[in-house]
Amino acid sequence: MKKVFALILTLAMVLSLAACGGNDQPANNDTPANNGTPANTDASAPSGEQSTEISGNVDLTFAAQEVGTAAYNYAAAIQTAIVKEIPGANISITTTSPGGVGAPVIVNGGAQCDIVMSNSAPAKWSMDEGILGNAPTPDICAIAGGLGHDFVNVMFTQKFVDATGITTVEDLVAQKYPVKLVIKTNGTFGELAAEKVFEACGVTLEDVASWGGVVEKTGGDAIKSGLQDDLYDMTIDHIGAGQANTSELCLTHDMYDVQLGEETMAKMVEMGYDYVTVDANTWNGQTEEIKTVGSQQVILVPTSLDYAVAYHMAKAVCENKADLASAVAAMSYFDPETAGTLTLTGVPLHPGAAAYYEEMGYAHG
Repeated sequence: MKKVFALILTLAMVLSLAACGGNDQPANNDTPANNGTPANTDASAPSGEQSTEISGNVDLTFAAQEVGTAAYNYAAAIQTAIVKEIPGANISITTTSPGGVGAPVIVNGGAQCDIVMSNSAPAKWSMDEGILGNAPTPDICAIAGGLGHDFVNVMFTQKFVDATGITTVEDLVAQKYPVKLVIKTNGTFGELAAEKVFEACGVTLEDVASWGGVVEKTGGDAIKSGLQDDLYDMTIDHIGAGQANTSELCLTHDMYDVQLGEETMAKMVEMGYDYVTVDANTWNGQTEEIKTVGSQQVILVPTSLDYAVAYHMAKAVCENKADLASAVAAMSYFDPETAGTLTLTGVPLHPGAAAYYEEMGYAHG
């Protein structure tokens, strides 16, 4: 009888342990979830139920552009903030990102890198439809957005305006004028910005060429010198105040700053841009502010990134704003209270980052 009782007791203990273990989540799973949430996160559970305690080593690869670019400067400043928040973390910066259109670098659950600087609009386009010949990237999410103050910059030469009387892109399109346009090379955010401006006006760059116009794609120095020599009439780019080539161009040649129409800007906002004001005297000869749109820098990670690491990355960026602004002047525009909003991130937040914004009472999603 005693043996039977012992056997029953043993079975009861085994069943009890099995029941307790059935609710445990695996500590980490590097396979990306198909629903856009990290594989180690229960998407149905409230964020507060997930642990924000980091276990194990943190080794991450941060993709940026070459040394000296804005993307690299952002990455270096953010790397410092993360290490300050997560002592002992190893954040290796590489120069493998194409810059503002960096979202495609994060594919296959972070097989190429764990973090990349991008811009919010290209991140959205990459997730929704794919860019630069890449398939859509549903396995990306954001840590924080709004890191900067870049904008779509449209300029005519003053000589072109004096000769034609055309002062807006909308007038140009209505007249189907054979303009000579020069923009950045294929695969750059500057090229995409030009495409989106004309798309918002209901035409394409191919249409411009069909009117007898010229669409030249080249590097920044060639754009500057070509406009200085009046080889071209117009340029479109996505840049920030103080961009060297544009600053020099406006100091050495008479340029006309183009104001986009309200309807055009509204359509671009629907595409993923946000409204931006370019202060008066940003460029030489620009005596009035310009209303335009822009897409700011955003920190992207794969959806498979560990929940706790994502939480502390968001905390690191938001709670070190002063240090970030000291390292990169454009980061002075960064606002932690709006950094988690979809307008500024372009793609959904990583659940770990969302938990931080929720904890702080900041807008997010």
